[in-house]
Amino acid sequence: MSGSMNYKLFIDGAWRSGRSGTDLPLINPATEQEVGRVAVASASDLDDALRSAQRNLMRWSTTPADVRGELLVKAARILKGTAEAAAAALSKEQGKTLAEAKGEYARAIEMLEWNGAHAGKLSAAFLIDDRRVLLPEAIGVVAAFTPWNYPAVLNARKLAAGLAAGCPVILKAAEETPSAGVYIVEALQEAGIPPGVVSLVFGDPPMISEHLLRSPVVRALSFTGSTPVGKQLAKMAAGNLQRCVLELGGHSPVVVFEDADVAKAVSAISAYKFECAGQSCNAPSRILVARPIYEHFLAKLVQAAEEIKVGRPDDPETDMGPMANARRIAAMARLTGDAVDRGAKVETGGQRIDRPGYYWAPTILSNVHPESQVLREEPFGPILTVAPFTTIDEAIEKANATEYGLASYFFTESPELQKRMISSLSAGAISINHLKGVSADAPNAGVKQSGYGYEGGVEGLRAFQNLKLVNATKALAVG
Repeated sequence: MSGSMNYKLFIDGAWRSGRSGTDLPLINPATEQEVGRVAVASASDLDDALRSAQRNLMRWSTTPADVRGELLVKAARILKGTAEAAAAALSKEQGKTLAEAKGEYARAIEMLEWNGAHAGKLSAAFLIDDRRVLLPEAIGVVAAFTPWNYPAVLNARKLAAGLAAGCPVILKAAEETPSAGVYIVEALQEAGIPPGVVSLVFGDPPMISEHLLRSPVVRALSFTGSTPVGKQLAKMAAGNLQRCVLELGGHSPVVVFEDADVAKAVSAISAYKFECAGQSCNAPSRILVARPIYEHFLAKLVQAAEEIKVGRPDDPETDMGPMANARRIAAMARLTGDAVDRGAKVETGGQRIDRPGYYWAPTILSNVHPESQVLREEPFGPILTVAPFTTIDEAIEKANATEYGLASYFFTESPELQKRMISSLSAGAISINHLKGVSADAPNAGVKQSGYGYEGGVEGLRAFQNLKLVNATKALAVG
């Protein structure tokens, strides 16, 4: 990859500038300085991507699944060899620490490896009984849209599952973190993915999404991002009955019961929350603590937040880098100001750090009014609210009080209470006595306003397949 940080489109097996000749600035969030340019796709560029994907659909879908899988595993090995440089570029573009960026690329490599290893098995026909068989077939061309917060792992997740299933993929990656898409597509290209099977585009998100989803060539949409945008895309996809996989917003609670190990809970919450400056849909945002231990827990959490070293992402001593852009700083100021106006107490943080870059101090809010915006919309930043609860029913009610249902967490050693919380929490994923993200081998999905459809694991690959039912009058052989 060129060191100029001028990123191009990848269409029909070739890197090229956008036909319009325009590009976008690439800003380093730690300095607020421009560090590169990103090509903008025109409508004709998108038409080229659609034509090349459709032209190569039959070629790729009929490529033996084991061969498809081998190419993905090979791409994973190639990406592993460039991971150091890729992580450095991601850190500079997004603001996460270099250690976080390296960890993200390790997960991206895992996504490619897992889907590659399972492509053959999950594309094989299987019997229902001796006269009925299901034949997995590629659904068709996939349009994938990814955000800037975890671009390496999300780009890899969507590309790997779609390609393993036999689908060409047009990836609209985030303009603010273009290198992640480029490094992964370069690895796929070097591994031998045929031209036209993968396209990478950047540009004006509304124009690109409308243009791609208006085309009947696209048979599936995979999107990770905010709930409002996800709803808009789902409406567009309805016009052509395109299958949707939507991983949308979150507002994850953590319930800490009286028997919990406070030190362990505080450490786990702080580490997971302030990774990526809190810009994760799975990050905890609302902490509910049993009243007898509330003051002790709050003091320990504030101490942990104040010990976080905020600084340049390339400094190995840094625990938390800047936020990704000026929009997130404005959102933090708005949410904090609204909460304080309604009576909240800022236990620590609560303001932008006075230095170049989009830095916001780790923030703990207590006594937050139920109508505060920070409890109603996804904070997507380094803000935690903390509140006491008296009864288990109250804890469950407050934990489920938002329109979101992506992830929930709780801490207790009681087996009976664990069973009750598992059955009562309304979320796609629940973690007990720790906080954990999404691995390559497990399906992940939200409920309520957090989306639908699965990513990861068997179900994530199946999202890009049709299961053709074959009935016969005599016994069938599968092989």
